[in-house]
Amino acid sequence: MNNNVFMTPGYTTAKEIKQVRKQLGLTQKDFAMLINASKSTVERWERSDEPIIGPIVLLLKMLEKYPEYVETIRVPEKIYPIRLWYMHKQSLCTLIDVDEVHRHVQIRNYTDNVMFRAFGKEEEPDYEMYTAFLESRCFPKSRDKMKLVLKDLDLPFYDPFMIIEKTEGRMAEDDFWIKIER
Repeated sequence: MNNNVFMTPGYTTAKEIKQVRKQLGLTQKDFAMLINASKSTVERWERSDEPIIGPIVLLLKMLEKYPEYVETIRVPEKIYPIRLWYMHKQSLCTLIDVDEVHRHVQIRNYTDNVMFRAFGKEEEPDYEMYTAFLESRCFPKSRDKMKLVLKDLDLPFYDPFMIIEKTEGRMAEDDFWIKIER
């Protein structure tokens, strides 16, 4: 006997999509971003008189059952002038908001794996931890022929933040990188 039978509905409807979207309090554009589809696709689904099939059927059922999940993946509004997106491949691991003038750092982790978090188990890093994190994503200050490397990067001096702006904090030995938003 085949045990791989699932109770997933075969299709969904325009009414069900609209209902779940409104339950989540999302516009068509925001819902499209959530499910990684285009706004025009969501618009087409919500106008359709035909059954809608595909992965959206299962995803809709999951969002209907666990609407709170959307809040766990929502990116909060930027509160400080600088935002760093600490990524592993294409997955956001830690969001880091920084106010360099007042030396404030606020983070939000998007993974339970502490090895993938920017600050490991630390939930409230201070500014010194932040600067140490930046340095950890750069070549060492003591690197041989550092002036040549800085020249290649078109940088006048060693500054971890400026280096990361140029290199995205990429290292040869891992798949982590940093996107900086000002």
